[in-house]
Amino acid sequence: MGRDAVETAGGAHIALVLEGGGFRGLFTSGVLDVLMERGVWGFSSVWGVSAGALIGANYVSRQPGRCCRINLAYRDDRRYMSLFQLATGGNIMSTTFLYDDIQNRLDPFDATTFRNSATSMYAVVSDVVFGTPDYVAIDSLPEKIDYLRASATMPIVSRIVQVDGRRLLDGGTTDSVPARKALDSGARRAVVVLTRERGYQKPQLNASQAAIARRNYADYPAYLDALLTRPRRYNEQRDQLRELERQGAIFVICPPRPVEVSDVEHDGSKLLDLYVEGRQAAEESLAALDRFMRG
Repeated sequence: MGRDAVETAGGAHIALVLEGGGFRGLFTSGVLDVLMERGVWGFSSVWGVSAGALIGANYVSRQPGRCCRINLAYRDDRRYMSLFQLATGGNIMSTTFLYDDIQNRLDPFDATTFRNSATSMYAVVSDVVFGTPDYVAIDSLPEKIDYLRASATMPIVSRIVQVDGRRLLDGGTTDSVPARKALDSGARRAVVVLTRERGYQKPQLNASQAAIARRNYADYPAYLDALLTRPRRYNEQRDQLRELERQGAIFVICPPRPVEVSDVEHDGSKLLDLYVEGRQAAEESLAALDRFMRG
């Protein structure tokens, strides 16, 4: 896939849509690293959800390898993501460590390249008061870092993020894969990277999970309803994605088999294997992706 394909993609307004999934995002990192290494920069917009938003920002800032490097380097660091953080700070992930120490010093984010990019970036967040998704334009970092953080703040194991007077949490609760939103917002087609295999069906919350959700969000009935009904809506959305793919409106890259990496995973070999799997999936898709992006 050469530079002519990159220019065609930008001119045709093709969106890049990235599902979340915590450490399952290593698959997405592998996919995007291959696209970056091949010079595929021409997406007109990136729509990221949760971990997909964090990974998408690194695509816009043109930093291949950064997401994989961070997850592998800090997976066992209790300042990164751990029960220690949950017990001591109310968040399973240390917001200061990830969004300040790593972002600005340990593995710096290229904010200048991000800000100057012609690619628009949107992060999906869930409004806790209304139980609805919002699609926030991330046009500058670190100025919009709190919205990016909110998109990746997992419910139940994290505190609600307050930004500009709003109460926000993980965008996956209300719109896990915003391909339809990207198309409705002007994209003619979309490339969608999923972190679950084809045919995956999200299970219902078990009794203890539902009880914790009801206790934590009793004051936010609309969000609670969104959280409890997410499995049904997610599975319906997967059906919609299959129909969009059949119509030729989207191109899907997803794991070829069930992913055995959890949202919070500390096994480095599993994470590296999933990253390599993402790279392989991208390499195997390049010819078909080139045809799709050329229309």
